[in-house]
Amino acid sequence: MAPRHIPTVRQRRFGAELRRLREAVGMSAPVAAERLGADRTMISNIESGRFGISEERLRRLASIYECDDSGLIDALASMTGGRSKGWWDEYRGKIPPDFLDVAELEHHAAGLRTLQTAHIPGVFQTEDHARALFDLFVPALPRLEVELRVAHRLARHAVVAGVPGVPYVGLIHEAALRLRTGGRQVAKAQLKRLIEESERPNVSLLVIPFTAEGFPMAGDTMMYVSAASPHLDTVEVDSPIGAVFFDSPTQLANFRRRLDLVEQVALNPSESRDLILEIAGEL
Repeated sequence: MAPRHIPTVRQRRFGAELRRLREAVGMSAPVAAERLGADRTMISNIESGRFGISEERLRRLASIYECDDSGLIDALASMTGGRSKGWWDEYRGKIPPDFLDVAELEHHAAGLRTLQTAHIPGVFQTEDHARALFDLFVPALPRLEVELRVAHRLARHAVVAGVPGVPYVGLIHEAALRLRTGGRQVAKAQLKRLIEESERPNVSLLVIPFTAEGFPMAGDTMMYVSAASPHLDTVEVDSPIGAVFFDSPTQLANFRRRLDLVEQVALNPSESRDLILEIAGEL
């Protein structure tokens, strides 16, 4: 397979898990390559995400690494072979690559959990709300890039609206619901959209009220992407310099624990809908 100049986060995630399996048995990359019958640099290129690998070779590597977790092996096997293009690829080179990585992770997710303290979750944003957000950038974005970002954000909605939609749990702080991004009418339409989305059987929207007495990750924006095997989960956290991705077992366990603690202070789905309706009625 031809080398990739810029591997995606999902491709690097695949390589990182293979590296962990190799290191777990104390095997060097050159030795693994020799036992696979491949060039000595092949393993390091696979682990960096620069090279793909066939399912047959993946299963041979799993055997070499003495991995007997069939769920993990099957999940890794589903990530092998030639990379078919996704809908997000039409935006490559036109909007930041982080946006594309997030869309790809969502598309392949077995489940999603998000935390938003200042914004409405991207998959639920209306066109007017998304455009108003991108118009707030400093320095201002070119008009074409704004429209491309808006179109990309709207396309992400398919991950929850498909049949079957991906299971989604969204934690949203009350502050994000009360920000009148785009003006009163745009904000009201956005809250109405949230109510409609909350009625999907695969969607649970949980509001963190102002009355909550503190919670982990207050002020953060993050997404926990569950994979077919929990070993392949990934976390994305927004930062001033772009998206940051985490995938070590310890990091994943910590993020799951933090999200569990936030859910404990959030309103239940019914109470959350009532609060969203109340805020919309005040506009």
